[in-house]
Amino acid sequence: MTSVDTSTMASDAAPSASASSCGSSCCQESTPNALASLERPNLIQEAFRLEWLTVAWMVVEAVVAVASGIAAGSVVLLAFGLDSLIELMSAGVLVWRLSVELRRGRAFSESAEHLASRIGGCLLFVLAAYVVMSAGWSFWTRQGAEFSIPGLVISILAIPIMRYLARRKIALADKLGSRAMRTDAIESITCGWLSLVVVVSLVAQAALGEWWIDALGSLGIVWFLVKEGREAWAGEECSCG
Repeated sequence: MTSVDTSTMASDAAPSASASSCGSSCCQESTPNALASLERPNLIQEAFRLEWLTVAWMVVEAVVAVASGIAAGSVVLLAFGLDSLIELMSAGVLVWRLSVELRRGRAFSESAEHLASRIGGCLLFVLAAYVVMSAGWSFWTRQGAEFSIPGLVISILAIPIMRYLARRKIALADKLGSRAMRTDAIESITCGWLSLVVVVSLVAQAALGEWWIDALGSLGIVWFLVKEGREAWAGEECSCG
């Protein structure tokens, strides 16, 4: 009798211990997901702040670069200004994509994510095509550009600003698992490199006075634009997040 009772008690205790162990294990597995769910709205709000900061800077950059490019007849400055306008559109796409997730949930935002990524890819292709055609026209007509102090100043300022925005956007893209935000970050990187190209071109132009420097400098970014545009259009998954 004592043996039976002991066996019964052991049998009863075993499921209890197993349930306790399973419950502990399940809690350990679900906690990161729960924390991620709580953290995600904060990440989205930070993404909103970055996009609005991008919009504010791109308005200034586009106005100064386009006006300077027209005044100086500079392909590289006009390309820089057009890139700023594309950044504005890209930021608008990201604001829309993030708004969709806040209103309708993460699952619904997947279709918006795909569309936003493709739009970003198209914008990169448009910029690459513009740069190639404008540079080709400059080579054909053998027309140079005048030196622009406002263009030089805005391009110098853009380098650290774009670096900051790109790094923050990539970090958020990894955490959110967002290819669209990563595409937007790539456009910020592109803008930063293009800023460097503008600076080098303008300084070389002032130092050497050669007509072809502006057009050649504007072609320095095309390969990067096409490569990242193809990846965005293909909709490759963000490996992190």
